[in-house]
Amino acid sequence: MADYKTIHGISIRDYTTDPDTLITGQVWFDKTNKVLQFQATGAGAWATGGNLNTGGRYGSGAGIQTAALYFGGLRQSLSGDRVETESYNGSSWTEVNDMNTGRSMYAGGGSGSYTAALAATGLQNGPDSNLDVVESWNGTSWTEVGDLNTARRGSGASGLANTANLIYGGFDPSARTTITELWNGSGWTEVNDMNTARDVLAGQGSSTAALGTGGGTPTAQAVNESWNGTSWTEVGDINTARTALSGSGTSTEGLVFGGGPRSSNGALTESWNGTAWSEVGDLSAKRNHMGSSSLSATAALAAGGDADSAPTSPAATEEFTDPIISTKTADTD
Repeated sequence: MADYKTIHGISIRDYTTDPDTLITGQVWFDKTNKVLQFQATGAGAWATGGNLNTGGRYGSGAGIQTAALYFGGLRQSLSGDRVETESYNGSSWTEVNDMNTGRSMYAGGGSGSYTAALAATGLQNGPDSNLDVVESWNGTSWTEVGDLNTARRGSGASGLANTANLIYGGFDPSARTTITELWNGSGWTEVNDMNTARDVLAGQGSSTAALGTGGGTPTAQAVNESWNGTSWTEVGDINTARTALSGSGTSTEGLVFGGGPRSSNGALTESWNGTAWSEVGDLSAKRNHMGSSSLSATAALAAGGDADSAPTSPAATEEFTDPIISTKTADTD
């Protein structure tokens, strides 16, 4: 049998403590504990972040894990539409300027960055009416811009800034829809419809390369559709069908988390590599209808939402990191 040096061209070094500088794939012998160890990537994990100042559910988010926004939604105990906007610096939330129109039931993803976000669609609590109102965030304040062609709630959203965005699916106003609209910074244009009508689905990606994942018909769906800038194509489904889930990332490196069967919460997280979904580390608490950072699948953020453990105070934030680099002990039996 060939030994390690014959196969790899080098010998395994031994150490009394872990090497000072570790790289993924590195192998060494721990002389102190007399075990073979190696540096490897894990499946990603969620960690607790700072709580929102004003808890909310059915809100939306934008940005990255260290520079994110959470806006809109319903207040604690479902006491009314939330107009507050909060910014996250990687450890804590700060209240900034409010939205002009309070609303809930946004998309399950986010659209835009920390300094250039878009808020479109939604449900106005009280009259329970779907909205076509759109607001643009410039890093300081919200401004109403061009309305959608079709008022709805629970749509998916994708976009990297507030000048090029995609809104798709949702509830309009008495049935689930496949309608897709494209924003060019000044107006909305209806483009090719989705294949499967759904609401409260997760969105990831840009206005020219997006994913619309899961959602309800009203039963929870595993359907995943890819947008190429012109049309939608069904691609690899998620492993667990669910609705009211959230998403972050791109059309080739995505993440969906939370949600579950209709009127149920879940903690499952799945990662997309452009071809298929893999289950990774669960959220620490079952939640749905969360706001999420929209731009990264490897450093995502989940804020607010409807949690089984605290249904009247949904202020929790969790941070996802992938890959997790860690030292592991080899099985030499």
